[in-house]
Amino acid sequence: MGLISGILLLPLAPVHGVVWIAERLQDAAERELHDPAVIRAQLSELNRELDDECISWEEFEAEEERLLDRLHGCAAPVGSYRASEGDNHG
Repeated sequence: MGLISGILLLPLAPVHGVVWIAERLQDAAERELHDPAVIRAQLSELNRELDDECISWEEFEAEEERLLDRLHGCAAPVGSYRASEGDNHG
């Protein structure tokens, strides 16, 4: 980067920093959203809430379904890839 372009782009440095931080936050949030260990912990907490009667059976079922969909969504690409490999060899 030359001196002139460095001087001209200097006012944009804070914007680049904010964008970089936002991208790191998005990456961390996506990892947590799709991490099977986190989803299992949330399922465990959900069961505890049901046992403690903090939530109704209907709330439990709805949230459990959402969490299980997320959990199966994490495993789906791997499973579908292996299934397609089997189809190619048979």
